[in-house]
Amino acid sequence: SELIKPYLGSKYKLTEVPKSLIFPMSKHSGPVNEIQWCPVREQSHMLLSASMDKTVKVWDAVDTGCCLKTYSCHSCAVRAARWSSCGRRILSGGFDSMLHLTDVETGKQIFSSKNEFRISTLKFHPTESNIFICGGFSPEVKAWDIRTSKMLRVYKAAVQQTLDILFLPEGREFLTSTDAVSRDSADRTVIAWDFQSAAKISNQIFHERYTCPSLTLHPKESMFVAQTNGNYMALFSAQRPYRINKKKRYEGHKVEGFAVGCEFSPDGTLLVTGSSDGKVFFYNYHTARIIRTLSAHKEACVSAIFHPVLPSLLATCDWAGEIKIWQ
Repeated sequence: SELIKPYLGSKYKLTEVPKSLIFPMSKHSGPVNEIQWCPVREQSHMLLSASMDKTVKVWDAVDTGCCLKTYSCHSCAVRAARWSSCGRRILSGGFDSMLHLTDVETGKQIFSSKNEFRISTLKFHPTESNIFICGGFSPEVKAWDIRTSKMLRVYKAAVQQTLDILFLPEGREFLTSTDAVSRDSADRTVIAWDFQSAAKISNQIFHERYTCPSLTLHPKESMFVAQTNGNYMALFSAQRPYRINKKKRYEGHKVEGFAVGCEFSPDGTLLVTGSSDGKVFFYNYHTARIIRTLSAHKEACVSAIFHPVLPSLLATCDWAGEIKIWQ
C-alpha cells in the first residue's frame, strides 16, 4: 500500500483520535465477532474479519475498502480468527468445533482438526509461531502445534467456558478469562497459567462478580486490562501477583452481555473500546478519563482496533455485520 510506505521506516507517531468515516464495509450477513490487522507491517493494509455468517474475510481496509477474499471452510458461526505472524495463513475456530489453518493466497486448508468443544477464542504464541492456544465451551484450554497437527498440552480449569486468552510478554505465562462467577465466589474469573508446565499460577486475580469478555496487554508497560460485564475496564499488573489497580477504572461505555473487545493504541497512550450502544470510547490510559466518543454503529460495536502503522486509522465492527474504517 502506497499509504503505508512512508510510515514503514519511521517511528510510530503519537496516536490521534479518528474523526471521520473513510470506508463503510458491509459484506457480512451476520454479526462480526472479531477483526485484526495483518501483523506484517508491509501488508498491514489487510484486515481480517470473522463472522456469525460462517465466513472469514480479508479486506483491503486502507486503500479501497474492498473485500479481497472470502473463506467458507466452517459450517457454523466463526467465533475467532487470527493472522499467523508471517501474514500468509489464517487460523480460525468456530461453533462447528473445527480448527482450520488456511493459506491466504490459495484458500486451501493447511491444517484442520475437529475439537471436542465449540471454540470461542484462539491466540498464537508470541515467540513460537507454530503454536497456538484455543478455548471455548469447555473446562479445558488446549495448546496445539500446527507442524505436527497435534495437541501439545491441556490446561484444566474448573469452569464451563473460556472467554478470552492473553499471552504475557515472552509467552512463558498466559491468562484466561472465564465464566466462573457464582453468587458466593468470583475466583477463577481470570486465571494465570504457566505455559510449559500447564500449572495454574493464580486464580485469585479478580474478585468482583463480573465476567471479563476480553483481555488486552499494554504495548509498553507491564500492565493488562480486563473488559468486564460491569460496564468498566479494570487495570492489572502483568507481573505476579497480577494486582488490580484500584485507583483506575475506565467506565462510561456499556458491555451488557456482548463480547466487547478493548485495545490499547500502539503508543500506549489511549485505551479504546466498543460499546453495546454502538459507540466507540477513547480513554486516556493515564487518567482513565474519556477523551472522546464516536457514534460509530447502530448496533452493538464489539471491536475497535488501531492500525499498527498509521497513527490515527481505526477499524470497528458491529452486531449487524458492518465493518467501518475511521481516520
